[in-house]
Formats: sequence, structure tokens, C-alpha cells
Amino acid sequence: MSMFSSRRHVPGFHAGEDLQAGAALRLDGVRMQAVETGRSRLVATAMVFLLAFGVIGARMVDVAVLERTSQQVTAPPPILSDGLAMERADITDRTGVLLASSLPTVSLHARPEDLRNARVNAETAAGQLAEALPDLDAEDLLDKLSSSRPFVYLKRNLTPRQQYDVNGLGIPGLRFEKGERRVYPHGNLVSHVVGMTDVDNKGIAGVEKRFDTALKESREPLGLSIDVRVQTIVRKELVRAVGEFSAVGGTGMVMDVRTGELLAMVSLPDFDPNDPPPVTDPSMFNRAAKGAYEMGSTFKLFNTAMALDSGRITLNSSFDATRPLVFNSHTIHDDHALNRWMTVPEILIHSSNIGSARMALDVGTDGQRAFMARLGMLSAPALELPEVGAPLVPRPWREINTITIAFGHGLSVTPLQLLAGVATLVNGGEYRPPTLLARAPDEPSPGLRIIKPKTSEQMRHLMRQVVTEGTGKKADVPGYEVGGKTGTAEKAVGGGYRKKAVLSSFVAAFPMDAPRYAVLIMLDEPQGTKETHGFITAGWTAAPVVGRVIAQVAPLMGLMPRTPMSIQPAGSRPATAAGGNANTTARGSRDVAAVE
Repeated sequence: MSMFSSRRHVPGFHAGEDLQAGAALRLDGVRMQAVETGRSRLVATAMVFLLAFGVIGARMVDVAVLERTSQQVTAPPPILSDGLAMERADITDRTGVLLASSLPTVSLHARPEDLRNARVNAETAAGQLAEALPDLDAEDLLDKLSSSRPFVYLKRNLTPRQQYDVNGLGIPGLRFEKGERRVYPHGNLVSHVVGMTDVDNKGIAGVEKRFDTALKESREPLGLSIDVRVQTIVRKELVRAVGEFSAVGGTGMVMDVRTGELLAMVSLPDFDPNDPPPVTDPSMFNRAAKGAYEMGSTFKLFNTAMALDSGRITLNSSFDATRPLVFNSHTIHDDHALNRWMTVPEILIHSSNIGSARMALDVGTDGQRAFMARLGMLSAPALELPEVGAPLVPRPWREINTITIAFGHGLSVTPLQLLAGVATLVNGGEYRPPTLLARAPDEPSPGLRIIKPKTSEQMRHLMRQVVTEGTGKKADVPGYEVGGKTGTAEKAVGGGYRKKAVLSSFVAAFPMDAPRYAVLIMLDEPQGTKETHGFITAGWTAAPVVGRVIAQVAPLMGLMPRTPMSIQPAGSRPATAAGGNANTTARGSRDVAAVE
């Protein structure tokens, strides 16, 4: 028997072996848990970012597409410039060239009470402002900064540099006010048409005034009938003529005879609407539409058309111009008397006052007054300008007025009325009101019948003869069949006339076989030159200007030179007192057969 009790054998092992294996298992579990946690957090973060970008993207689509569509349906978007909505729409010519626009600007004003509360020395502040803005007077600034008024303007339309300099002064009580400034890129070129606005951006002249409300309410540009290219040509030639003849002023216009649209309207002197003169300055006066003048012998066109259209007189009618016409105490002379009987074509070609007066007497006072009224000579034209003058009409309209109006005295009209009337004579006989608004190419332009188409055709041939055979030779342009009439009228002053002060004008249309445009040039008090041999009449002064204008405008408007037309319709050759059977009337006229 053993003295020690028996024990179960346990296999041996190295110290620490089982401990390390358990710890490793526990560490792997912690790592796995950390990885899973990080992965979950990344997924959650990604979902948050995806959700955020989804919301932002949806909002961008809403703003960029849905709201824009809604705005386009409900109202046109405002005109914006640097975050500032422009108050007035642009004005353009018929081709889209900009004539007037608005630019964002700032104005400087002060609140004197704020300066006093901040204990700012007004004199020091005024000196600093005068240094930053040299065009301002320090004493004037001091008066404004020291005034008791709650608000005073110091300077409008600052440049960005000026705003920066003033802001750098750090003067309390000074404020900048956002606004807009009207700018006119072409300066003087269309000043009498476009007009201008005042410091508060309110229209005070021209189209700016006439359409003041419309320009504020519309977002679309206002398109005018003016063509800047034609306007430039007319102004250039008119400036040249006014300088050449030392005239005190002048006017020039071009009109589409088919629509009444004015492609050019120039009045000299003119002004720069970006820096306008006082309203009393002579350059502010629009001679083309506002001034009423006795237009002289250009009125013989209306007198002749009236006589022919009445049916009482034909192209073969002849009138006694052998001696001056005496009516009561008045004696009517011809400047270049032929001292013989004259046919209707001869009366117009040679611009006979005596023959024109006898023609008017044959038609009668009532017939003349009614014709002038239908032609728009007795009332102001409905042009889209506030500066439109009314004619000076004789009241009562006596027989002596009938005589003088026949050759362009005693009835004062605007150059615009004269041009519109001549357009009526050559376009087939329909009066179309003059307009400064561009018409769409397919827009109808209905007219009022004034004379018969046959009378219009006769007038075109007669006007062509004035240029080829009469006083308008210097207006002729080869290939363009120019027709027209001269007019030289002494200026009415104090109930009489100034002998050496005349209005020299030439009105024309072209091409006379199918008229497209009418042109008027008028010079106020031209002086004779060596080149004109001292003459101041329209044939020497105004007619050449019209010729130069037509020579440049015609090809610009797509009109190619044409083969010369036959200018003599049947029976229109000047008749003589010796030919054919004569039937003398009580007024001293007689019909004679045409003599080849």
C-alpha cells in the first residue's frame, strides 16, 4: 500500500499560452465593431449629403425653369443693369440702332441734421467734397450742408471713381442714391426728334416727352421711322450748306411717299441732349415741325394741282402774263417776266406769279380754301412730337389772299406740312399723315384721296420739267428722275417783308416714274457767294443740296439708276398764244391747242 494517495495527471503547458489566444480573439471583435460603426456613420453622412444636394438641385430647377416660365407667361422681365431695373425703355431707329438708352448711376445727397448730430464741421466737409468733386463750388456746398432742409442734393450722376473718392472721406450724413441716367449715343444727330429727359428722368422734349408714359411702362424698345444713315447724310449736307451760305439756320427732311414715314428730320441749329442748353436757346427750336413760314413758290405745286384737278383748267390752258396783275391797290409781278401768254407747264417751269394768281382766281376762293383744307394746310399735322406748329391762316380769306396764296404768301405752314403735301401730289393723290413711328413691312397705310390719279401723274411730269428745263436744274441726279420746285420767299417781319432776308427752299421727289421718297431742304437767310454770283434764290442755294442728298440716299435705299423716262405726256408740251383756237375766259385765260 502506498503512503501517498494517487492524483490525476494534467498535461503540462507553457506559461501564458492560453491567455494570449483569448486576448487576440477579444481584440478582433473590437476592431470589427469599430469598422462596422465607421461604415454606418459614412453611409449616414453620405445619405445626408445626397439629400441636401437633392433639395438644392430641385430648388435650382424650380427657380431656373418653373419660375422663369411663370414670369414669361405673366409679364415680361424687367430691363436690368447691374441689379438695377431701368425705368425707361430704349429708343431705336428703324434698323435697330440705339438712339436713347439708360445707364445705372448714383447721386450724392446729404442730410444736414445728421451732420450736425455727428458734430461734423460743415466748412471742412464742404472743402473736402469740393476737392473730391472739383466741378462743385465749396461755398455752395457749405450753404447746402448748413441748411435747415432735411434733404439736399449735392451732385447727380457720379462716376464710379467719384463715388469711391466721396465714400473714402467718411463724412457722416452723406448718402448715395441709386438711379439711372438717360444717354444719347448720337448726340446732336437726332436731338429734335428724340428730345431729352430732365434730371428726374422725365421726358421734357421730343419723342421722350410724347411717349413718356409708354416708355416707362413698356419693356420693348420704341422703334422710330428715322434711319440714322439717311439722317446723317441730310444733316451733313445741311451743315455744309448753312456754313457755305452763312445762313442762320435750316431744315431738311426725307419722307417715304407711300407710307408717310419720316426717314430724316433735321433742324439747325441743333443741340446735344447729353448736355442741353437752356430751353430759351434758339437751338431748341424745331424748324421742321414747329416753325410756320410762307413757303413761296413751292406752293405753286399745290395751286397747279388744284387747278388741274378742278376740271376747269387743262395742261393746254393759257393765261395772260403780258403785264403785271393789278388787283385793287396791289400789283403782282414776275421775277423773270416773259411778258406773254403762258401755258400751265410754262407757268410752273418759269415760276410765274401772275399766271399762278390767274389760275387761282379761275378756281375761286372757296375752292382754294377747301383744297388747302383737304391737303392738311389749315391745321397742325398729327405728328408724334409735342413741338408741332399750327399754320397761320388768313381770317377772313379774301380774294387778295387767294391771289397771294397761289404763289406762297399769305398762308404760313410748317416745312413738314409742305413735304407731306408734295408727297400727296406724287404718290397717286392720297394724303398719308406724316409719322415718326416705324411701320411693319406688311402694315397697311391707308390714305385719303385728295386728287385724281391722273392729276398726280400730270404733276409728276410737270415737276420733272421744272428740274430739266426750269429753276431746279441743279437738283438733277442722273438716273434718278428727280422732280421738284424751288421757292424763295421774303421773310415777313412786322407786317412787311425784308428784301434781303429770304427763306430758300427746294422740295423734290424721286424717281418721278414711280416715286418712293420726297426730300425738302430749306435755308433761313442764305447769303450770296462768289460761286452763286451773289444770288440767294433756291435754284442756287437749296436745289444743289437736294441733289447731293438724293445722290447719296438713293443707292443706300436700294434704288438703282434708271433709264430716263419720257417726260412729256400727250398734250403737255408748252403751248403758245399763237397756236390753235382760243377761248378766252373772264379771268384772262384761254385754252389753246398744243403746238409741237
